[in-house]
Amino acid sequence: MKLTMNKTGASLEAKVAERLDTTTAPQFEKELSAQLEGVTELILDFAELSYVSSAGLRVLLSTQKVMNKQGKMILRHVNENIMEVFEITGFVDILTIEE
Repeated sequence: MKLTMNKTGASLEAKVAERLDTTTAPQFEKELSAQLEGVTELILDFAELSYVSSAGLRVLLSTQKVMNKQGKMILRHVNENIMEVFEITGFVDILTIEE
C-alpha cells in the first residue's frame, strides 16, 4: 500500500494505492487516524487502489463512524472491482462514493 496525504485546513485528502488488506490495513488505520483531529472533510482517492479485503473494509467502516461525528467522508475514483465489493457487502449504502 502507498498512502499520500494532503491536509488543507479542515480538509484531508488521502490517496490510497495498491492493496488495502490484512497486511496494510493496520498501517493505513494508524496513519489516517493520526491526521483526523480537526478534520471535517475526509476525501479518500482510490484511483490507484486495486484490492480491498475485509480488513480494509473494517478500517473504512470505523473511519466512517469517526467522520460521521466530525464531518463527512467521501470516496472518489473507485474502480469496478472495488465497487463490486462495496455493492456485495452493502457498503454502497454506508459510504459516500463519488466519481
